[in-house]
Amino acid sequence: MDEQGIEFKAIVSNGLKLGASLAMAEHIQWLRWMFPLEEEAFAKHGARRDRLTKAIMDEHTVAREKSGAKQHFVDALLTLQEKYDLSEDTIIGLLWDMITAGMDTTAVSVEWAIAELIKNPRVQEKAQEELDRVIGFNRVMTESDFPNLPDLQCVAKEALRLHPPTPLMLPHKATANVKIGGYDVPKGSNVHVNVWALARDPAMWKDPLQFRPERFLEEDIDMKGHDFRLLPFGAGRQVCPGAQLGINLVQSMLGHLLHHFQWTPPEGVKADEIDMSENPGLVTFMQTPLEAVPIPQLPAQLYKRVAVVM
Repeated sequence: MDEQGIEFKAIVSNGLKLGASLAMAEHIQWLRWMFPLEEEAFAKHGARRDRLTKAIMDEHTVAREKSGAKQHFVDALLTLQEKYDLSEDTIIGLLWDMITAGMDTTAVSVEWAIAELIKNPRVQEKAQEELDRVIGFNRVMTESDFPNLPDLQCVAKEALRLHPPTPLMLPHKATANVKIGGYDVPKGSNVHVNVWALARDPAMWKDPLQFRPERFLEEDIDMKGHDFRLLPFGAGRQVCPGAQLGINLVQSMLGHLLHHFQWTPPEGVKADEIDMSENPGLVTFMQTPLEAVPIPQLPAQLYKRVAVVM
């Protein structure tokens, strides 16, 4: 990596470390005199992050003046800045929302989905039969195929239900004194929503611990904040700004992996022996990283990488 890449990686790593801290004073305000928050560390991190982001934005501004805007999220935001009166802070915030919320969360969602499909070969076979029927064996899947792949969409939904990448979402702050379920929540309190528990509630779901994507064919359940049983992206004004992008990425990665390969456990390991325990943290990684064997299913020429000029 170049110098900018090394700095980017360091900022992401430090941001995740600060974001995952469980300082008691963040949740019980009157204890802050005993447990002061790391205000200085947050300020330094924010300044370092903003310096790098502004440098990247300046690079894109210069490049756009020379050769015009390209199909890039930074260019899109800068092009729309004046039209929608976007401040520099808003652009920086949106960029880092996409970066910090869209990398490991997508990867871990696909890893959980593949693990569940290996443990449930019937579901894997059904999804692959649909892919083979709709796409065939002479091309690869594209996003335009999504509407014709309901089984694939249901597999992605079920994976996000059972294994939401951020089980407690990101912390929200109460802007006023409110009462929820008989509990008083003082203004300024940090609030965590346990979407992991909501998605496994037997009062809301039939066989909640079973990986059964067909449930989403039996009932149309929205997962972008309109149905509180399924909230992998949050809800309301604080809903994830990249929700649709996240859904498309998970479906795309899953679709390609399932269309290109059949997935089995390693030799000597039974499917029901795969460790499905979770590693605690801001994002729920598998405690034991998944090991699986991919068996190619398509003609050799479809596995060649093709360079795409953005």
